[in-house]
Amino acid sequence: MRPAKAEGENALSTSNGTPPPAALPPATTVPPTMAPPAAAASAPGGLSDATALMRYDANKKSTLIAYLLWFFLGWFGAHRFYLGRTGSGVAQLVITLVSITLSFVGVGVIGFFVVGIWAFVDAFLIPGITRDHNNRLIALLGR
Repeated sequence: MRPAKAEGENALSTSNGTPPPAALPPATTVPPTMAPPAAAASAPGGLSDATALMRYDANKKSTLIAYLLWFFLGWFGAHRFYLGRTGSGVAQLVITLVSITLSFVGVGVIGFFVVGIWAFVDAFLIPGITRDHNNRLIALLGR
């Protein structure tokens, strides 16, 4: 027969005074010091900071790639297409293609001159266009 419990002894304790295993906290709980802070859990707009950062990294534009496109395909406006300036990229492409066609009659030189000046000016505009695109992306993801 089991001895009666002494006064003040907890009903949940075992005979040696330790709590039974069911009364211990589960081993999968995260200590409060390791839990992420509530303020950093999500950015404005419902995206978590990690998700917003991953979307930014996936969609940001590189100045180096824009310059490489400008150097090799600048006559065709490839750098403008890359930087999201589709309208001016189409204009540069059309002027170049029309100039190639008209160069057989000698008039195409004017178009090459226009696109050449345009490409030269773009060499100085590429960093600003890239920065503008990336800042718009940050604003879009921050909503």
